[in-house]
Amino acid sequence: MRPLQMVDTRTQYLKIKPAVDAAVLKVMESSQFIGGKVVNDFAANLAAYNQVKHVIPCANGTDALQISMMALDLKPGDEVITPSFTYIATVEAAALLHLQPVFTEVDKHTFCMDADAMEKAITPKTKAIIPVHLYGHAAEMEKIMAIAKKYGLFVIEDNAQAIGCEYTFRDGSVKKTGSIGHIGCTSFYPSKNLGAFGDGGAIFTNDDALAEKLKKIASHGQSKKYYHDMVGCNSRLDALQAAILDIKLTHLDEYTDARRKAADFYDKAFAGNQKITTPLRAAYSKHVFHQYTLILNEVDRDGLNNYLAEKGIPSMIYYPVPCHKQKMFDTFGGSSYQLPVTDWLTERVISLPMHTELDEEQQASIVSNILSYINR
Repeated sequence: MRPLQMVDTRTQYLKIKPAVDAAVLKVMESSQFIGGKVVNDFAANLAAYNQVKHVIPCANGTDALQISMMALDLKPGDEVITPSFTYIATVEAAALLHLQPVFTEVDKHTFCMDADAMEKAITPKTKAIIPVHLYGHAAEMEKIMAIAKKYGLFVIEDNAQAIGCEYTFRDGSVKKTGSIGHIGCTSFYPSKNLGAFGDGGAIFTNDDALAEKLKKIASHGQSKKYYHDMVGCNSRLDALQAAILDIKLTHLDEYTDARRKAADFYDKAFAGNQKITTPLRAAYSKHVFHQYTLILNEVDRDGLNNYLAEKGIPSMIYYPVPCHKQKMFDTFGGSSYQLPVTDWLTERVISLPMHTELDEEQQASIVSNILSYINR
Protein backbone atom coordinates (compact mmCIF):
# COMPACT_ATOMS: atom_id res chain seq x y z
CA MET A 1 0.00 0.00 0.00
CA ARG A 2 1.27 3.48 -0.83
CA PRO A 3 2.02 5.65 2.22
CA LEU A 4 -0.99 7.64 3.36
CA GLN A 5 -1.06 11.42 3.19
CA MET A 6 -3.73 14.01 3.98
CA VAL A 7 -3.15 15.40 0.47
CA ASP A 8 -1.03 13.65 -2.16
CA THR A 9 0.03 16.50 -4.44
CA ARG A 10 3.09 14.62 -5.76
CA THR A 11 1.19 11.72 -7.30
CA GLN A 12 -1.31 14.18 -8.77
CA TYR A 13 1.58 16.10 -10.35
CA LEU A 14 3.19 12.99 -11.81
CA LYS A 15 0.01 12.23 -13.78
CA ILE A 16 0.17 15.60 -15.55
CA LYS A 17 3.94 16.08 -15.40
CA PRO A 18 4.65 16.42 -19.16
CA ALA A 19 2.04 19.15 -19.63
CA VAL A 20 3.02 21.02 -16.47
CA ASP A 21 6.76 20.83 -17.17
CA ALA A 22 6.26 22.08 -20.73
CA ALA A 23 4.12 25.00 -19.55
CA VAL A 24 6.64 25.99 -16.89
CA LEU A 25 9.52 25.77 -19.37
CA LYS A 26 7.60 27.96 -21.82
CA VAL A 27 7.22 30.66 -19.15
CA MET A 28 10.91 30.36 -18.26
CA GLU A 29 11.91 30.76 -21.90
CA SER A 30 9.63 33.78 -22.33
CA SER A 31 11.04 35.40 -19.17
CA GLN A 32 7.67 37.10 -18.64
CA PHE A 33 7.17 36.12 -15.02
CA ILE A 34 4.72 38.81 -13.90
CA GLY A 35 1.44 39.45 -15.71
CA GLY A 36 1.13 38.94 -19.43
CA LYS A 37 -0.72 36.49 -21.65
CA VAL A 38 -0.34 33.41 -19.44
CA VAL A 39 -1.95 35.11 -16.45
CA ASN A 40 -4.64 36.73 -18.58
CA ASP A 41 -5.49 33.44 -20.29
CA PHE A 42 -5.82 31.65 -16.97
CA ALA A 43 -8.07 34.41 -15.61
CA ALA A 44 -10.31 34.15 -18.69
CA ASN A 45 -10.48 30.37 -18.48
CA LEU A 46 -11.27 30.44 -14.77
CA ALA A 47 -13.99 33.05 -15.38
CA ALA A 48 -15.58 30.78 -17.97
CA TYR A 49 -15.35 27.76 -15.66
CA ASN A 50 -16.83 29.56 -12.67
CA GLN A 51 -19.52 31.25 -14.77
CA VAL A 52 -18.53 34.75 -13.69
CA LYS A 53 -17.73 37.87 -15.73
CA HIS A 54 -14.46 38.87 -14.10
CA VAL A 55 -11.56 37.10 -12.41
CA ILE A 56 -8.83 39.18 -10.80
CA PRO A 57 -5.82 36.99 -9.93
CA CYS A 58 -3.85 37.90 -6.80
CA ALA A 59 -1.13 36.59 -4.52
CA ASN A 60 -3.19 34.47 -2.12
CA GLY A 61 -6.64 33.93 -0.67
CA THR A 62 -6.09 36.24 2.30
CA ASP A 63 -5.18 39.09 -0.04
CA ALA A 64 -8.31 38.33 -2.05
CA LEU A 65 -10.45 38.92 1.03
CA GLN A 66 -8.60 42.07 2.06
CA ILE A 67 -8.69 43.60 -1.43
CA SER A 68 -12.41 42.84 -1.65
CA MET A 69 -13.16 44.71 1.57
CA MET A 70 -11.00 47.63 0.43
CA ALA A 71 -12.90 47.80 -2.85
CA LEU A 72 -16.22 48.04 -1.00
CA ASP A 73 -14.98 51.17 0.82
CA LEU A 74 -15.54 49.65 4.25
CA LYS A 75 -14.37 52.00 6.99
CA PRO A 76 -12.73 51.32 10.37
CA GLY A 77 -15.43 50.32 12.84
CA ASP A 78 -17.81 48.96 10.20
CA GLU A 79 -19.11 45.56 11.19
CA VAL A 80 -18.48 42.47 9.09
CA ILE A 81 -20.34 39.28 10.00
CA THR A 82 -18.36 36.05 9.70
CA PRO A 83 -18.62 32.55 11.12
CA SER A 84 -16.22 31.80 13.95
CA PHE A 85 -15.82 28.21 12.77
CA THR A 86 -13.44 28.93 9.89
CA TYR A 87 -9.78 29.39 9.09
CA ILE A 88 -8.35 32.50 10.71
CA ALA A 89 -7.76 34.32 7.39
CA THR A 90 -11.49 34.96 6.90
CA VAL A 91 -11.59 37.14 9.99
CA GLU A 92 -7.99 38.32 10.03
CA ALA A 93 -8.45 40.17 6.74
CA ALA A 94 -11.24 42.24 8.31
CA ALA A 95 -9.21 42.96 11.44
CA LEU A 96 -6.23 44.13 9.35
CA LEU A 97 -8.46 46.89 7.95
CA HIS A 98 -9.66 47.83 11.46
CA LEU A 99 -13.14 46.57 10.72
CA GLN A 100 -15.17 45.00 13.51
CA PRO A 101 -15.61 41.25 13.10
CA VAL A 102 -18.97 40.02 14.33
CA PHE A 103 -18.91 36.29 14.96
CA THR A 104 -21.93 34.15 14.27
CA GLU A 105 -22.96 30.52 14.46
CA VAL A 106 -22.74 27.79 11.87
CA ASP A 107 -25.21 25.04 11.06
CA LYS A 108 -24.12 21.92 12.95
CA HIS A 109 -24.75 19.71 9.91
CA THR A 110 -23.23 21.70 7.03
CA PHE A 111 -20.55 23.55 9.09
CA CYS A 112 -21.48 26.71 7.18
CA MET A 113 -22.95 30.03 8.32
CA ASP A 114 -26.38 29.78 9.95
CA ALA A 115 -28.41 32.34 8.01
CA ASP A 116 -30.96 32.86 10.80
CA ALA A 117 -28.23 33.45 13.38
CA MET A 118 -26.50 35.79 10.96
CA GLU A 119 -29.61 37.91 10.52
CA LYS A 120 -29.94 38.29 14.29
CA ALA A 121 -26.37 39.65 14.40
CA ILE A 122 -27.11 42.54 12.00
CA THR A 123 -26.93 46.05 13.50
CA PRO A 124 -26.95 49.55 11.96
CA LYS A 125 -23.14 49.28 11.77
CA THR A 126 -23.19 46.09 9.71
CA LYS A 127 -21.88 46.59 6.18
CA ALA A 128 -20.89 43.16 4.89
CA ILE A 129 -21.36 39.41 5.33
CA ILE A 130 -18.68 36.81 4.64
CA PRO A 131 -20.20 33.33 4.32
CA VAL A 132 -17.61 30.54 4.13
CA HIS A 133 -18.21 27.47 1.97
CA LEU A 134 -16.43 25.30 4.51
CA TYR A 135 -14.86 21.94 3.65
CA GLY A 136 -16.33 22.16 0.13
CA HIS A 137 -20.03 22.47 1.06
CA ALA A 138 -21.93 25.61 0.06
CA ALA A 139 -23.40 27.99 2.60
CA GLU A 140 -27.14 28.63 2.22
CA MET A 141 -26.58 31.40 -0.31
CA GLU A 142 -30.15 31.95 -1.51
CA LYS A 143 -31.26 32.81 2.02
CA ILE A 144 -28.11 34.80 2.78
CA MET A 145 -28.47 36.89 -0.37
CA ALA A 146 -32.14 37.60 0.42
CA ILE A 147 -31.20 38.81 3.91
CA ALA A 148 -28.35 40.91 2.50
CA LYS A 149 -30.70 42.56 0.03
CA LYS A 150 -33.24 43.24 2.79
CA TYR A 151 -30.65 45.14 4.84
CA GLY A 152 -28.56 46.60 1.99
CA LEU A 153 -25.42 44.61 2.80
CA PHE A 154 -22.50 43.41 0.70
CA VAL A 155 -21.77 39.68 0.45
CA ILE A 156 -18.21 38.42 0.02
CA GLU A 157 -18.07 34.65 -0.49
CA ASP A 158 -15.05 32.89 0.99
CA ASN A 159 -14.76 30.16 -1.63
CA ALA A 160 -11.23 29.04 -0.76
CA GLN A 161 -12.39 25.49 0.00
CA ALA A 162 -15.19 25.03 -2.52
CA ILE A 163 -14.11 25.92 -6.04
CA GLY A 164 -16.26 23.96 -8.47
CA CYS A 165 -19.15 23.57 -6.03
CA GLU A 166 -22.57 24.10 -7.61
CA TYR A 167 -25.44 25.77 -5.77
CA THR A 168 -29.01 24.98 -6.83
CA PHE A 169 -31.66 27.63 -6.18
CA ARG A 170 -35.30 26.90 -5.44
CA ASP A 171 -36.27 27.76 -9.01
CA GLY A 172 -33.87 25.10 -10.30
CA SER A 173 -31.20 27.49 -11.55
CA VAL A 174 -27.60 26.60 -10.76
CA LYS A 175 -24.59 28.80 -10.05
CA LYS A 176 -21.05 28.08 -8.98
CA THR A 177 -20.09 29.19 -5.50
CA GLY A 178 -18.01 32.35 -5.67
CA SER A 179 -20.27 33.77 -8.40
CA ILE A 180 -23.36 34.40 -6.25
CA GLY A 181 -22.35 37.22 -3.90
CA HIS A 182 -21.15 40.68 -4.84
CA ILE A 183 -17.59 39.31 -4.67
CA GLY A 184 -16.13 35.81 -4.39
CA CYS A 185 -12.64 34.95 -3.16
CA THR A 186 -10.57 31.81 -3.56
CA SER A 187 -7.15 30.42 -2.73
CA PHE A 188 -4.78 28.32 -4.80
CA TYR A 189 -2.73 27.08 -1.85
CA PRO A 190 -1.18 23.75 -2.95
CA SER A 191 -3.58 21.57 -0.94
CA LYS A 192 -6.72 23.24 -2.31
CA ASN A 193 -8.97 21.49 -4.84
CA LEU A 194 -7.35 23.68 -7.50
CA GLY A 195 -3.87 24.05 -6.03
CA ALA A 196 -0.81 25.87 -7.34
CA PHE A 197 2.81 24.89 -6.71
CA GLY A 198 3.07 27.83 -4.35
CA ASP A 199 0.74 30.59 -3.19
CA GLY A 200 -1.98 32.19 -5.27
CA GLY A 201 -5.52 33.50 -5.15
CA ALA A 202 -8.29 35.10 -7.17
CA ILE A 203 -11.28 37.40 -6.84
CA PHE A 204 -14.57 36.92 -8.72
CA THR A 205 -17.25 39.47 -9.53
CA ASN A 206 -20.01 40.13 -12.07
CA ASP A 207 -19.87 43.90 -11.46
CA ASP A 208 -17.87 45.74 -14.16
CA ALA A 209 -17.09 48.82 -12.07
CA LEU A 210 -16.16 46.74 -9.05
CA ALA A 211 -13.86 44.60 -11.19
CA GLU A 212 -11.93 47.67 -12.33
CA LYS A 213 -11.56 48.82 -8.74
CA LEU A 214 -10.39 45.41 -7.57
CA LYS A 215 -7.76 45.33 -10.33
CA LYS A 216 -6.49 48.76 -9.35
CA ILE A 217 -6.24 47.96 -5.66
CA ALA A 218 -4.35 44.72 -6.35
CA SER A 219 -1.82 46.73 -8.40
CA HIS A 220 -0.86 49.65 -6.15
CA GLY A 221 -4.11 51.47 -6.92
CA GLN A 222 -2.94 52.33 -10.42
CA SER A 223 -5.09 52.81 -13.52
CA LYS A 224 -1.95 52.71 -15.67
CA LYS A 225 1.69 52.45 -14.84
CA TYR A 226 2.85 55.22 -12.48
CA TYR A 227 -0.66 56.73 -12.22
CA HIS A 228 -2.18 55.81 -8.87
CA ASP A 229 -5.84 56.64 -8.24
CA MET A 230 -6.25 55.11 -4.77
CA VAL A 231 -4.33 53.43 -2.02
CA GLY A 232 -3.80 49.82 -3.01
CA CYS A 233 -1.41 46.98 -2.40
CA ASN A 234 0.90 44.68 -4.35
CA SER A 235 -0.80 41.33 -4.87
CA ARG A 236 0.01 39.37 -8.00
CA LEU A 237 -0.34 35.79 -9.24
CA ASP A 238 2.91 35.05 -11.06
CA ALA A 239 2.97 33.56 -14.54
CA LEU A 240 4.54 30.26 -13.45
CA GLN A 241 1.66 29.58 -11.08
CA ALA A 242 -0.89 30.72 -13.66
CA ALA A 243 0.56 28.31 -16.23
CA ILE A 244 0.35 25.40 -13.79
CA LEU A 245 -3.15 26.33 -12.65
CA ASP A 246 -4.40 26.66 -16.21
CA ILE A 247 -3.46 23.03 -16.88
CA LYS A 248 -4.90 21.80 -13.58
CA LEU A 249 -8.13 23.71 -14.29
CA THR A 250 -8.80 21.39 -17.25
CA HIS A 251 -8.68 18.47 -14.78
CA LEU A 252 -10.71 20.11 -11.99
CA ASP A 253 -13.99 18.32 -12.69
CA GLU A 254 -12.09 15.02 -12.88
CA TYR A 255 -10.43 15.85 -9.55
CA THR A 256 -13.79 16.69 -8.00
CA ASP A 257 -15.27 13.40 -9.18
CA ALA A 258 -12.36 11.54 -7.57
CA ARG A 259 -12.98 13.34 -4.27
CA ARG A 260 -16.69 12.50 -4.40
CA LYS A 261 -15.87 8.86 -5.12
CA ALA A 262 -13.61 8.77 -2.06
CA ALA A 263 -16.35 10.42 0.01
CA ASP A 264 -18.84 7.79 -1.19
CA PHE A 265 -16.49 5.06 0.03
CA TYR A 266 -16.23 6.65 3.48
CA ASP A 267 -19.99 7.25 3.65
CA LYS A 268 -20.76 3.62 2.89
CA ALA A 269 -18.12 2.31 5.30
CA PHE A 270 -19.42 4.39 8.23
CA ALA A 271 -23.14 4.09 7.44
CA GLY A 272 -25.25 3.17 10.45
CA ASN A 273 -22.49 3.70 13.01
CA GLN A 274 -24.10 5.65 15.84
CA LYS A 275 -20.77 7.09 16.96
CA ILE A 276 -19.97 8.67 13.58
CA THR A 277 -21.85 11.38 11.69
CA THR A 278 -20.67 11.61 8.10
CA PRO A 279 -20.75 14.92 6.16
CA LEU A 280 -24.18 16.14 5.13
CA ARG A 281 -24.78 16.80 1.45
CA ALA A 282 -27.61 19.31 1.36
CA ALA A 283 -29.83 19.19 -1.73
CA TYR A 284 -28.81 22.72 -2.74
CA SER A 285 -25.05 22.02 -2.58
CA LYS A 286 -23.00 19.72 -4.81
CA HIS A 287 -20.25 19.03 -2.29
CA VAL A 288 -16.65 19.12 -3.62
CA PHE A 289 -15.05 17.63 -0.47
CA HIS A 290 -12.03 19.80 0.14
CA GLN A 291 -12.11 17.98 3.47
CA TYR A 292 -13.99 14.89 4.60
CA THR A 293 -14.95 15.76 8.16
CA LEU A 294 -16.65 13.48 10.66
CA ILE A 295 -18.52 14.45 13.81
CA LEU A 296 -17.75 11.96 16.58
CA ASN A 297 -20.36 11.06 19.17
CA GLU A 298 -19.16 9.83 22.57
CA VAL A 299 -15.69 9.15 21.18
CA ASP A 300 -12.38 10.48 22.47
CA ARG A 301 -11.57 12.57 19.41
CA ASP A 302 -8.02 13.44 20.47
CA GLY A 303 -7.43 9.82 21.43
CA LEU A 304 -8.51 8.70 17.96
CA ASN A 305 -6.29 11.33 16.37
CA ASN A 306 -3.27 10.04 18.31
CA TYR A 307 -4.17 6.39 17.63
CA LEU A 308 -4.33 7.01 13.88
CA ALA A 309 -0.96 8.79 13.99
CA GLU A 310 0.56 5.75 15.68
CA LYS A 311 -0.78 3.61 12.82
CA GLY A 312 0.73 5.92 10.20
CA ILE A 313 -2.64 7.35 9.24
CA PRO A 314 -2.81 11.15 9.02
CA SER A 315 -5.85 13.05 10.27
CA MET A 316 -6.49 16.69 11.07
CA ILE A 317 -8.63 18.73 13.43
CA TYR A 318 -9.98 21.81 11.65
CA TYR A 319 -10.34 24.01 13.74
CA PRO A 320 -9.53 23.20 17.39
CA VAL A 321 -9.84 26.83 18.56
CA PRO A 322 -12.60 28.87 16.90
CA CYS A 323 -11.85 32.43 15.85
CA HIS A 324 -13.80 34.09 18.65
CA LYS A 325 -11.59 32.34 21.21
CA GLN A 326 -8.30 33.28 19.56
CA LYS A 327 -6.10 35.69 21.51
CA MET A 328 -5.72 37.94 18.47
CA PHE A 329 -9.42 38.86 18.69
CA ASP A 330 -9.50 39.71 22.40
CA THR A 331 -9.47 43.42 21.56
CA PHE A 332 -12.43 42.87 19.22
CA GLY A 333 -14.52 41.36 22.00
CA GLY A 334 -14.15 37.79 20.80
CA SER A 335 -14.24 36.24 24.26
CA SER A 336 -17.67 37.78 24.96
CA TYR A 337 -19.41 35.59 22.36
CA GLN A 338 -21.50 32.58 23.28
CA LEU A 339 -21.49 30.19 20.31
CA PRO A 340 -22.48 26.76 21.63
CA VAL A 341 -22.78 25.03 18.24
CA THR A 342 -19.32 26.23 17.23
CA ASP A 343 -17.85 25.12 20.55
CA TRP A 344 -19.61 21.75 20.26
CA LEU A 345 -18.17 21.14 16.80
CA THR A 346 -14.61 22.12 17.72
CA GLU A 347 -14.63 19.33 20.31
CA ARG A 348 -15.96 16.63 17.97
CA VAL A 349 -14.76 17.08 14.38
CA ILE A 350 -11.94 15.17 12.74
CA SER A 351 -10.94 15.22 9.07
CA LEU A 352 -9.68 12.16 7.22
CA PRO A 353 -7.32 11.96 4.24
CA MET A 354 -9.12 13.41 1.21
CA HIS A 355 -7.53 13.97 -2.17
CA THR A 356 -7.64 12.91 -5.79
CA GLU A 357 -5.20 10.01 -5.46
CA LEU A 358 -6.83 7.96 -2.70
CA ASP A 359 -7.40 4.31 -3.61
CA GLU A 360 -9.70 1.76 -2.02
CA GLU A 361 -6.85 -0.12 -0.34
CA GLN A 362 -5.78 3.04 1.44
CA GLN A 363 -9.32 3.95 2.41
CA ALA A 364 -10.05 0.44 3.67
CA SER A 365 -7.04 0.72 5.97
CA ILE A 366 -8.19 4.12 7.24
CA VAL A 367 -11.73 2.89 7.90
CA SER A 368 -10.60 -0.35 9.53
CA ASN A 369 -8.38 1.46 12.00
CA ILE A 370 -11.04 4.03 12.86
CA LEU A 371 -13.67 1.37 13.50
CA SER A 372 -11.17 -0.68 15.47
CA TYR A 373 -10.59 2.24 17.83
CA ILE A 374 -14.24 3.29 18.09
CA ASN A 375 -15.66 -0.19 18.61
CA ARG A 376 -13.07 -1.56 21.04
